[in-house]
Amino acid sequence: MVYCTKCRKDAVTYIRYNGSHLCPDHFLEYVERRVKAELRRQVDLDTKSHLAVALSGGKDSAITLFILSRILRNRKKIRLSAITVDEGIDGYRPLTLIKAGELTETLGINHLVVSFRDEFGTDLDSIVKSVRGRTACTYCGVLRRRCVNKTARENGVDVIATGLNLDDTAQSLLMNFTRGDVERLARLGPHTKVQPGLIPRIQPLRCVPEKESFLYAMLRGVPFSADVCPYADEALRNEYRDIVDRIEDRSPGTKYSILASYDALLPMLREHFPPTPLGRCACGEPAIKEKCMACELLEGLSAGQGHSSSL
Repeated sequence: MVYCTKCRKDAVTYIRYNGSHLCPDHFLEYVERRVKAELRRQVDLDTKSHLAVALSGGKDSAITLFILSRILRNRKKIRLSAITVDEGIDGYRPLTLIKAGELTETLGINHLVVSFRDEFGTDLDSIVKSVRGRTACTYCGVLRRRCVNKTARENGVDVIATGLNLDDTAQSLLMNFTRGDVERLARLGPHTKVQPGLIPRIQPLRCVPEKESFLYAMLRGVPFSADVCPYADEALRNEYRDIVDRIEDRSPGTKYSILASYDALLPMLREHFPPTPLGRCACGEPAIKEKCMACELLEGLSAGQGHSSSL
């Protein structure tokens, strides 16, 4: 029998990167302590009145909402909401919407649901059937970000919290380094500078590995969907996930090292690559060019490069 490093209770997990065994109570405390520390570091709660979580219904966004609700429950001046985007993915999104609804109902949190169909007159399944040369993730990511930002702005949200965990963050950093996209590295969240029309994003789980996120959800009984998006196999991120996981397996703590290196470089990156001044697209969303990326994609579809009819 293996006992918790901090007490004599049975351990539920072994944390390889720091050599500790933790019982359920100490593990839950360990996760929540890091989330609290990140929240304090990333946002001044004394100046905010409305936070929203981009809730997909998966484990990471679910525990982000769950933990934030615990942290903020005694702050009566701060309102917490959830925003879920229904992209229109048959056999996948309806199930995650159910789980997202269960969680928000249990926590008594306002749940805002916005769909591609309502916003753009089409859904992701229809787009995928008609496009060539771009993956589903390209359209999904751009259009989903627009939906979340617009919904948050229209509902007076000050900050959007995402469910990006340590694994997601390490993969994103490695992807941008290998592509040589140094300027994008300077723009990655958590955001510290407010751009007109853009709701800043924070990442409370950026120091929580994916495996710990899953275990936390199971131990707390947080409802979430374990279904995988049917388009996920197309994503280049999968290759970087495998690379980072293999290195982490051989050298525990690698994911934290990647994040720590990035945080050390970030002040210099932001100094050399300050935020680009934003204009306003005809749709009302902020844009670097005359049109935002969402409108460029949608116009490409309606022009016959993909979808047509209702766009």
